[in-house]
Amino acid sequence: MINIAILGFGKVGSGVAEVISRGYNLICKEIQDSIQIKYILDLRDFPGSPYQDLIVHDIKTILEDPEVKIVCETMGGTKPAFEYSMACLRAGKSVVTSNKEVVANFGNLLCDAARDNGVRYLYEASVGGGIPVIRPIKNALAANEIYEINGILNGTTNYILTEMDKKGKSFDDALAQAQALGYAERDPRADINGDDACRKICILAALAFGTLVAPSMVNCIGIRDITQTDVSIAKKFGGAVKLVGSTKRMPDGTIDIRVTPCLVPPYNPMVKVDDVYNAIMVRAASLGDVMFYGQGAGSLPTGSAVLSDIMDIAKHLKTKQPTQETWESSDSGVVCDAETTPTSYYAAVNLTPDELTPYIEDIEVLHTEDGLTAFIAHGISHKSFEFALAAAGAQVFSKLRAL
Repeated sequence: MINIAILGFGKVGSGVAEVISRGYNLICKEIQDSIQIKYILDLRDFPGSPYQDLIVHDIKTILEDPEVKIVCETMGGTKPAFEYSMACLRAGKSVVTSNKEVVANFGNLLCDAARDNGVRYLYEASVGGGIPVIRPIKNALAANEIYEINGILNGTTNYILTEMDKKGKSFDDALAQAQALGYAERDPRADINGDDACRKICILAALAFGTLVAPSMVNCIGIRDITQTDVSIAKKFGGAVKLVGSTKRMPDGTIDIRVTPCLVPPYNPMVKVDDVYNAIMVRAASLGDVMFYGQGAGSLPTGSAVLSDIMDIAKHLKTKQPTQETWESSDSGVVCDAETTPTSYYAAVNLTPDELTPYIEDIEVLHTEDGLTAFIAHGISHKSFEFALAAAGAQVFSKLRAL
């Protein structure tokens, strides 16, 4: 019998319990043992719930029980989730989590603690919800050097942008609809300001490059200022506006990492990723481009990802395979300057291509109509792009980073 504890019995924690209940026989067969939820830590009591007798209110109950081998942290936020996770690892208990805020800010410390105490710290559900992406990057792509990762990492913002694109809604109306459907919280700032996507791209960058960049060091711009003009112009030539988290290793060894609204051109497969779906594109040395796609949120998809980590640990309890990865902490010199680092930018302006080319060398024209030119400028920094548009005397109708 493998005993587990769940910290936090909200949307994800209850989803983990439900997934275990639904697939109990299959799970036991796969891990070749039985599994049992012994404790659920929460401030509430849940009277009438089938789990009411498992509720405890003190983490010490779990820490001091040697029968609990695996702890599932689904609390959200950093306090007390980080402290509780660290205490469990130091008590010789493996920890799995869906908490991207904790992993993005303290993943290096928690991996070190797991390794030092001969246990494991796993976080599949922290990026992409139910989409398996962490384990494939760590295992299936282990023989590949990863060059670049781009992802639509937040289902709420993707739903809002889809509503603006497909139904012509304003940002405010699309946000209200997302809140009415439960996709967006009453306070939606973590989503629409890009904070949620920022934490996830930090985790992906750590996996790819071995350095955990602090979210505070990421160039992060949300979707609050995206207008119907931006969306409608992009739609004219088959493109779409998406909030994209991106990271890549630069030739000088620094990391380019950012979260910004992007123009996704029609030839990029992420242009078709709509509603609450997520997509993560990885560019690797031998494999080339590979995309992971699916629902990025929800209690059952996320609970399923958490359970995959629990099962992985359960299958190896007897052989004791501690966490191996080591992430370096980032400093001010690791992340390159987003203002001066060359990338691609999109704009729709009132000038012809011939009027633009004296000021911007590498232009890819996407659409021309009624005196408007939509184009992508490749290999240019944001600072240089702004200067070039001003020097050309362009009236700018829409301007975004481009994939």
